[in-house]
Amino acid sequence: MADTATSFGIGDKVPSFTLTDTEGAEHTVPAADAPPATVLIQTCNHCPYVIAWNPRLRAVAEEYAPRGVRFLAISSNDPARYPADSPDRMAQFVRDNDWPIPYAYDASQEVARALGSERTPEVFVLDAEQRLAYHGAPDADHQDPARGAAYLRAALDAVLAGREVERAETPPRGCSVKWRS
Repeated sequence: MADTATSFGIGDKVPSFTLTDTEGAEHTVPAADAPPATVLIQTCNHCPYVIAWNPRLRAVAEEYAPRGVRFLAISSNDPARYPADSPDRMAQFVRDNDWPIPYAYDASQEVARALGSERTPEVFVLDAEQRLAYHGAPDADHQDPARGAAYLRAALDAVLAGREVERAETPPRGCSVKWRS
């Protein structure tokens, strides 16, 4: 496993990066015109945890994007070892699912390292100042759709109301990021 040690923690400004999504659009973080909140999702195509949480993540994106929240899904997995996570398959996923969240590929795996990502999915919520306000899982149980991405929703509601997130960190659950050997 790669060293994912990072100093990026609650209250810290997000490390700067630019990635290109499956549609060819560039996404720079932090954004020049910072939205009221940004959600970064370390994800992939093949992980059963991601597959289970995707409908809830989609629902959150569809509900909160009209409120100015920016979403960006990022895959950093090694496609040589996990072909289902290749950029071509990412683009197919977006097309097949009419996916509402831009989906970018971190070819160098530098973004995953800078964020300290360990799991898929792993959620990072940034406030309007592009500081980390929440880090962890979407909710407490990938197998229970009734959980509705409650951790993520609570974090977004707090950030949008200008409050601190009550539970700023939860243990990320899911598959490990697939690092290059």
